[in-house]
Amino acid sequence: FTLPPCTRDAALARASSRARRRTDARLSGAQTVDLLLQDAVCTLNTLQTNASALEQVRRERGHPQLQLQAMKGYLQRAGLMVEELDQLNIIHVTGTKGKGSTCAFTEQILRNYGFRTGFYSSPHLVQVRERIRIDGQPISKDLFSKYFWQVYGRLDETKDAHGGSMPAYFRFLTILAFHVFLQEKVDLAVIEVGIGGAYDCTNIIRKPWVCGISSLGIDHTSILGDTIEKIAWQKAGIFKPGVPAFTVKQPEAPMTVLQQQAEEIGCSLSVCPELDEYEVEDGPLRLGLAGQHQHSNASLALQLSHCWLQRRYLPGMLSIGYVHAFVLAYFLGQPTFNTEWPGRTQTLKHGRVTYFLDGAHTTRSMQACVPWFSEAAAQHERSAGGPVLRVLLFNATGERDCAAMLKLLVPCHFDFAVFCPNITETIPTCNADQQNFNVSVESMLTRCLDNQQSWRVLNGEEEKATAELLISSNLPLVAELRTETLVFPCILSALQWITQGRDSVLTNPAKTVIPVTSCVADKAASLREAAEIHVLITGSLHLVGGVLKHLDPASVS
Repeated sequence: FTLPPCTRDAALARASSRARRRTDARLSGAQTVDLLLQDAVCTLNTLQTNASALEQVRRERGHPQLQLQAMKGYLQRAGLMVEELDQLNIIHVTGTKGKGSTCAFTEQILRNYGFRTGFYSSPHLVQVRERIRIDGQPISKDLFSKYFWQVYGRLDETKDAHGGSMPAYFRFLTILAFHVFLQEKVDLAVIEVGIGGAYDCTNIIRKPWVCGISSLGIDHTSILGDTIEKIAWQKAGIFKPGVPAFTVKQPEAPMTVLQQQAEEIGCSLSVCPELDEYEVEDGPLRLGLAGQHQHSNASLALQLSHCWLQRRYLPGMLSIGYVHAFVLAYFLGQPTFNTEWPGRTQTLKHGRVTYFLDGAHTTRSMQACVPWFSEAAAQHERSAGGPVLRVLLFNATGERDCAAMLKLLVPCHFDFAVFCPNITETIPTCNADQQNFNVSVESMLTRCLDNQQSWRVLNGEEEKATAELLISSNLPLVAELRTETLVFPCILSALQWITQGRDSVLTNPAKTVIPVTSCVADKAASLREAAEIHVLITGSLHLVGGVLKHLDPASVS
């Protein structure tokens, strides 16, 4: 296999052709737009491994408040002032699980009301433009390129006077989002926190209109702390004096921290009711996003939306009950949130292959993913008309507790467990939007092998193999269900092996068919014979995004 170049130098080389491409008269308008966008994304990727940015992060690690000071400096160098952000009428949302879905619900509610909305979220699934949305749609290719070079140019021109420093990837995108929303004159901006809250670069926002905290859990412990109380303190860092805040029901310990922080900062904190407590004429409220865990996200979105509406139009005049009924009955028109949030409890059926995609990447989110998949897969299996094989496609990144997540997946009874890195395909033309220069290919593959080993141990396969070696007679062991495990070098190779030519999207001439050894091919006999194949893709939003790039890029772009 030829692995894609994964270095900053490779990205710089591709970006260096920018001027030539802009002046090439042989290119059509659409080709020029695509090439300029690719150049912008390649240049953006160089910020992933910017040496001065990494050194700055190391300096700031012991003094996290310096992160916000640095962010303000970058914002000013880009031609923006912190005070200008007040014009964006921001809804600021953090949390461990569900903050993205909460933002998606909130944005759709207020957009359907007729407002021009901005929405900044992370990570992206297929294209980086997804992170910055106007009226629910990723910013267009030409606008992304236009605003990217405006911001990048200002920062690049001033870097020599600031020790050569440039903002890291996420900081830059946050500045770019603010710039886009101001230039496009949105009525409001829904801003999702990246990590934590108190020292997240989005927290340079001075005066949001309302703040929200979704469900809390243990994640990013090296940055946020190793207890739920420490993490709650970080999340409460987005509270601002006099700005109303809302949260879903939390365990007692983190809720106490949130309440203490709200009192100390001087803001009101309200706990959202359960979704079934909202009154609608046509029966219980239904959600466009599957999963019981989405109910609290939807409730939080309703509270954030009606609070924003109250402050915008009739502060202090509308009761909560009236606003809820108004939002649900008049404004939605149906007792249904038709929000689509790709990669979260999403199902795609391609002929005899059904894909279940959920970017669960913590133990809490995996606890929600498993019952969703079990129920959804069971419904499809009842109408399959023959044997169905279940396949797990898994990867996780960073400091995730992979073994804990995999343990939760064991009861799903997969016939195959497949592991691969978040590399879309093993060719040099790999989409720049999917590249990650911060982790080497070798590290990613080693992680996959570790996950494969964990799965085998969790399924008792290591113990079984040892027992077989200790038995000297010809007496067979008692037959047991056994999951076959495999590791592939990229997402495309894994998908092609799993589907065995049964998904036309993966066998079209535009897709490179990646060969496998004969022993790997032989293991797929049961896949070829099954009536249907059900594939759960989980563990990482980046993995889910890479899968969607191959299966259904239009769903997110």
